[in-house]
Amino acid sequence: MKVGVSLEDDKRRSRLIRDEIGYDNLLMMDANQCWDVQKAIDWMKELAIFKPLWIEEPTSPDDVLGHAQIAKVLNPLGIGIATGEHCQNRVVFKQFLQANALQYCQIDCCRLGGVNEIVAVYIMAAKFGVPVCPHAGGVGLCEHVQHLSIFDYICVSGSLENRYLEYAEHLHEHMTYPATVKKGYYLVPKDLGHSTEMQEDSLRDHEYPNGPVWQKLFDEGTFQRD
Repeated sequence: MKVGVSLEDDKRRSRLIRDEIGYDNLLMMDANQCWDVQKAIDWMKELAIFKPLWIEEPTSPDDVLGHAQIAKVLNPLGIGIATGEHCQNRVVFKQFLQANALQYCQIDCCRLGGVNEIVAVYIMAAKFGVPVCPHAGGVGLCEHVQHLSIFDYICVSGSLENRYLEYAEHLHEHMTYPATVKKGYYLVPKDLGHSTEMQEDSLRDHEYPNGPVWQKLFDEGTFQRD
């Protein structure tokens, strides 16, 4: 759940969610970098009664030592730190891991510099005993990261424990080989490649500025033609 705008509303919504799912199911929170370090600590102390598994991006994604300070206070309360979707390279992840600043490593396969950089992060995370939970949800991102989690299970960690892979139910209709999720699990793709190929019709329809989708937006006045 998203948190960080109103503490009282966060408490209200957390209570509603826990009433619905109970305390045997997992609850994760995401602040989208909206706090400074001390505010993140103070805010999450208030929400600790709802037993979140993690707080995601509690502060600036570049503040390694800030995340470490937050983790030092929140980990004893049972709250892990999840971050990494805005980390650009393995060196930043190395610093996060060395500082014990994250307990859930959230790589973004489109932000990191290719598969080799991603593999390096997986290997470092395994060395530090930190599960990798890839960020997903954008156009083709769910399709892409499923391969990384499969690689992690087969070649690196050999475990599904504490490993979670995001899934957003939108825009898959534009993909040639859309990801398939059944009963909360990704199904292993049967097609070759990274599953990130987009359908020709979607590319044509959304081509700027001549595609029919853009032409309709221009005609409706949503955007102006150049």
